[in-house]
Amino acid sequence: MRVLLIEDDDRVAGPLAEGLSRFGFTVDLARTGAEGLAAGESDMVLLDLGLPDMDGLEVCRALRMRSQVPIIMITARSDEVDRVLGLEIGADDYVSKPFGVRELIARIRAVTRRAQAPLVAPGPAPSPQAGGHGVQRIGPLTIDRRTRQVCLHGAPIALAPKEYDLLVCLADDPGAVCTRQHILDTVWQPNYFGPTKTLDVHIAALRRKLGDSSWIDTLRGVGFRLQAPAAQDAEPAWHGPARDVR
Repeated sequence: MRVLLIEDDDRVAGPLAEGLSRFGFTVDLARTGAEGLAAGESDMVLLDLGLPDMDGLEVCRALRMRSQVPIIMITARSDEVDRVLGLEIGADDYVSKPFGVRELIARIRAVTRRAQAPLVAPGPAPSPQAGGHGVQRIGPLTIDRRTRQVCLHGAPIALAPKEYDLLVCLADDPGAVCTRQHILDTVWQPNYFGPTKTLDVHIAALRRKLGDSSWIDTLRGVGFRLQAPAAQDAEPAWHGPARDVR
């Protein structure tokens, strides 16, 4: 696996690159955000948030706009908001300094497994709500799992990778309740150790993009449920011709 390490601190970058190399990884080192953005293709990006020329969150956003490469943030920041924001704009995981190489490798392997997992697991025939060729329809919402494209009333919706994965997780059984733990295990990774608040952040972002908060119900202490809002799912009622009632 070719790993792009974007880290300006040689005290961290040197031992980390050496440790990853011992486990068979090929490491390309970039010491600034600009170098990282100009680097060639890689299978994984390890991104320090404290870079000398630009904020690591900006680098993460720029990388995600052009690529689906897995990104793991490396941060010494203690503020949970920074970590949640990084996950929201497209990072797949994070590790907090100081950390061990074995922990990082475990996270790399976990993120890689998720990235290589099939979008649609083999199973029974599609439900009546699903169209052919991996296209699912829930009221006016259409999810094309081949292209990872989502449309609402025929108009495409731009979703971040984790927002799309979250929507697909909820759409696997529309109307059924997905527990918080099931969502974290499916959308992030089993035994996810990051802040659970990131799930609420992604739910809020997904609701905003769907344009109606009633698309996703919250069952406090349990989880969430996806269903088309009644007003959008129902056909307009027909009351027949008007009559003059005297």
